[in-house]
Amino acid sequence: MLISVDADLMRVLADPLRMRIVTLLARETLCTTHLMAETGARQTNLSNHLRILREAGVVETEPCGRFTYYRLCPDRIEALSETLAGIAATARSTGAAENRRPC
Repeated sequence: MLISVDADLMRVLADPLRMRIVTLLARETLCTTHLMAETGARQTNLSNHLRILREAGVVETEPCGRFTYYRLCPDRIEALSETLAGIAATARSTGAAENRRPC
């Protein structure tokens, strides 16, 4: 059984600041100003990370006057989570730790 993992999404979520943004957006929709206050990141740095998250389909934007609000797209993260859970279940069910091919 071959399971494909979205390695690009894993790289996107591996960055500590991006993971912090995702965690914050899991609780509420926030604008850049709120995210700057919560993370302590500079606006240019934060904008770059938000662009990467947006391009990966992890967040989506909502313009509101002169502000842009960001909200999490939980389905994208959930799909990755389900794939990883499937890998773990396969390892448990096959007894992978005890199975060893001879060299």
